[in-house]
Amino acid sequence: MRLTCLRGRAPLALTCLLLLVASCRGSLSCASGGAQAPTGPRVYVSNEESNDISVIDPSTDQVVATVFVGKRPRGLRLSPDGKTLYVAVSGSPRAPPGVDESTLPPPDRSADGIALVDVATLELVKTLESGNDPETFDITPDGKHLFVSNEDAALASVVELASGRVTRTVPVGREPEGVTTRPDGRAVYVTSEQDSQVFVLDTSSHEVVARIPTGDRPRSVAFTPDSTRAYIAAEFGRTITVADAREHRVLTTIPIEPASARPMGTALSPDGRTLYVTHGRGKSLSFIDIASNQVVRTVEDVGTRPWGIGVSPDGRKLYTANGPSNDVAVIDAQSGAVLKRIRVGTLPWGIAVAR
Repeated sequence: MRLTCLRGRAPLALTCLLLLVASCRGSLSCASGGAQAPTGPRVYVSNEESNDISVIDPSTDQVVATVFVGKRPRGLRLSPDGKTLYVAVSGSPRAPPGVDESTLPPPDRSADGIALVDVATLELVKTLESGNDPETFDITPDGKHLFVSNEDAALASVVELASGRVTRTVPVGREPEGVTTRPDGRAVYVTSEQDSQVFVLDTSSHEVVARIPTGDRPRSVAFTPDSTRAYIAAEFGRTITVADAREHRVLTTIPIEPASARPMGTALSPDGRTLYVTHGRGKSLSFIDIASNQVVRTVEDVGTRPWGIGVSPDGRKLYTANGPSNDVAVIDAQSGAVLKRIRVGTLPWGIAVAR
């Protein structure tokens, strides 16, 4: 937007100023000396097809900024100190279900990496090595290492944050996807979609120390805050595998209904009492009571293929990334009512919440 204002004409100058302020709302280009991120909690959404991150203010449930990060952003996490947003970006072409992958263009490996966004300025700082086609990852609580799933290569890469380099690669089964660090920082769980297992990596030795069988096509993992239990969502199995996270063994399996459900993303309530599970193409959402391992509520019509999920810092609202409809659903955690749908970028995938 270009404005031409004449000196000495106060009414016109005031009008121009008001127009300029209006045009800058939500824009990163209008702050002098670099953009400043709004203060307070924020919800970050990765938009796989528009190559950017939408920043949502949970107090108003409006998008307040958009940040370019690179090709195909999917998994995203905040650093332990909350100052940096890490985002997995990939040069591999999208391959939706039913697509003949032999017809796709070759991958752009120069685009693979973990992008770093400064939360204070909302600026893309740099991109770290990650191995091929990073999809998701997690950070050790000490902030020293990332563990990254390399979907195309059937590997997990260990990235040393101090150097920004991959220091180790570990075979973890075909099509690794979900990566979650146990809260105590001693183990990392990596799901293998094709092998229907979780590979457990020791964070000190970087070796596989156990394998946990799951339902068909495991997608994500959530741990209880005390590191004693893991909940593993299996898309095609329509189950949640509950595992002893100390001994890495299956305790029980929770079936997920309705029949259309495809368990995808998982998130725990701040009090650790409720597990929330998105259902992908099932367009719904489960509430699971941790004490009983029972589904206590199913919310229908959450959105079109909800995948990523996050919980507001006060635990009152849930946010789901609904890819095909390019929006984020805001759900009341007490009633299950869908309060609002927020337009974001194209093909929203993952969600991270700053507290």
